[in-house]
Amino acid sequence: MAQKYRLEALLRLKEKNKKEAEVLLARAIRKLEDEKKKLEKLKEEKKKLIQEQRQARQKMDAQMSAGGRVGVGCVHVNFLRKMKELLEEKDQQIEDQVETVEEAKAGVAKARRHYIDASREHQVMKKHKELWAKKLRKEATLKDEREMDELGQAIHGVRRWRGEKGVFEL
Repeated sequence: MAQKYRLEALLRLKEKNKKEAEVLLARAIRKLEDEKKKLEKLKEEKKKLIQEQRQARQKMDAQMSAGGRVGVGCVHVNFLRKMKELLEEKDQQIEDQVETVEEAKAGVAKARRHYIDASREHQVMKKHKELWAKKLRKEATLKDEREMDELGQAIHGVRRWRGEKGVFEL
């Protein structure tokens, strides 16, 4: 009669927790990658703004040195002021995104820790089940050996009672 593992439900629960933790870890890693990509995109946008600002400044310098009108200079100055505001805004967005990336890294670390713990718990339960099965096999083997010994003793007793000699007796 084979016994059923009493903790099978707990083992399945640990396996389910491990799979869920694995999915959460994958999502956290994906989120971190996305946030890093957003940060890189913002840095590229900032580089483009800086390049545009340099070009606008060179254009203004060229027009002013060529004897441009005062009104045109004011337009350039206003444009450069607007570019400076855009750069400051982009810097703030980059700082915010850096914080978001750090939060995502913390989320990955937390999800990784949870996955490791869930995996370890699952492994412990699997090992327990293996040891339990090994113990059952050993008990069954010992029981079989005892029964065989008893059977052998009974046969030996019956043969002696009848007066028969054993195979190894002369």
